[in-house]
Amino acid sequence: AGRAAFSVLLLQDLMVAPLLFLISFLSEPHAETEGLKALLAFLPALVAMAALIAGGRLLLRPLFHLVAAAQSIELFTATSLLVIIGAGVASAAAGFSMGMGAFIAGLLLAETEYRREIEVTIEPFKGLLLGLFFVSVGAGLDFDRVIEDLPQVLVIAIGVIAIKTLIVFLLGRAFRMRPRIAAEVALLLAPGGEFAFILGGAAIASGVLPRNLGADAMLAVTLGLFALPALARLGEWLNPGRRLQDDEAEFAHLAPEGDVAAGKVVIVGYGRVGALIGDMLGRHEIPFVAVDNDVNLVAQTRDKGVDICWGNCMRREFLVLLGVAQARALVVTVENPQAAQEIVRLAHQERADLTIVARARDAWHATDLYELGASDAIPETIEASLQLAETVLVDVGVPMGYVIASIHEKRDEYRKLLQPTGEAARQRADRASTRLLELKKRRARPAQGLEDEA
Repeated sequence: AGRAAFSVLLLQDLMVAPLLFLISFLSEPHAETEGLKALLAFLPALVAMAALIAGGRLLLRPLFHLVAAAQSIELFTATSLLVIIGAGVASAAAGFSMGMGAFIAGLLLAETEYRREIEVTIEPFKGLLLGLFFVSVGAGLDFDRVIEDLPQVLVIAIGVIAIKTLIVFLLGRAFRMRPRIAAEVALLLAPGGEFAFILGGAAIASGVLPRNLGADAMLAVTLGLFALPALARLGEWLNPGRRLQDDEAEFAHLAPEGDVAAGKVVIVGYGRVGALIGDMLGRHEIPFVAVDNDVNLVAQTRDKGVDICWGNCMRREFLVLLGVAQARALVVTVENPQAAQEIVRLAHQERADLTIVARARDAWHATDLYELGASDAIPETIEASLQLAETVLVDVGVPMGYVIASIHEKRDEYRKLLQPTGEAARQRADRASTRLLELKKRRARPAQGLEDEA
């Protein structure tokens, strides 16, 4: 029901400009003789919208490439808001709604590798701006006028809700929705929308709508907005047998894409190590998605056809948006030890049974990663030593089979030595945050004493 209602609301955005044009057309005393001229006057708005779309496709990706290269969250946030507001202002100047311009900007940004980070960046502003809108609506409610013209305002409000409910329900049935779904959509769309304030104000200003009647109509729309939660509850009550599976089956063709990482291996850090892992996954036909915060690397890799996006995996919101909880596995190859630890900690908190394979700088780092939730931590120093030992043994004539077996046995010994067991494993979650805080405060440990602590 929500998806069907959203499609109607999106079409309302598209219809704001033609309706505003219709109001100005009706305000002319001889409008019926100048239809062709009016149509020609509307063409510049369409040209301006086409220019906005074309300009966005050409400029947005280079712009965010430069901003992301600066590695500044504040600059990235400011640029995102600038693009959204700028597109809205340009759309309004062309005769469309500001919401329409922002929507087009979102469509254009969705095609770039920065879409996930942008979603995380603007998320806090969604609730803020929505609350600001309703504050402005509530502040504009004239209670004295409501009391003075209460019968007329109630008749208009109830009449609008009843007529819209009937029309949308009949259209829903015409488009083969089940009666219960059509009724719920009709009740969701029954009140007047926010564009009624724009159209009503323009109609009053142009003289198409009498001032007193227009003021009562605006009050009726405001009361209708306040009635929307109750109407939504009524739609649910009228549909007691509603099941999510039924909705999904009926609107499967409208379903949005799933989480980007669902069912895939996530590679955080796509440098030399991450690229090699991606190449091996590709050879075995295992789907993966890569994430890196080097904007140049992301741009070059994306041009090669690799599924990669730009973002900061040390932010929990980004991991959630990426869909790491639905991932097949997580591979952390970043060079910064503290960054690797934070990513492992956040991913483990998001999903405790997620397979996490992390690149470790040394044995100490591997132990820390295990305590934070890594399934496997591969110390570079130990692994390099094992590879050297394997080469030496083969070169001096030891049979390959024995060499491989002994190397695997030694690797398992190190893994058991580094992994927390028993009481340490049960207390891993409680120790993780304290351990990470200690890691940030201390400096590099001396290499001596590894066996004692293990």
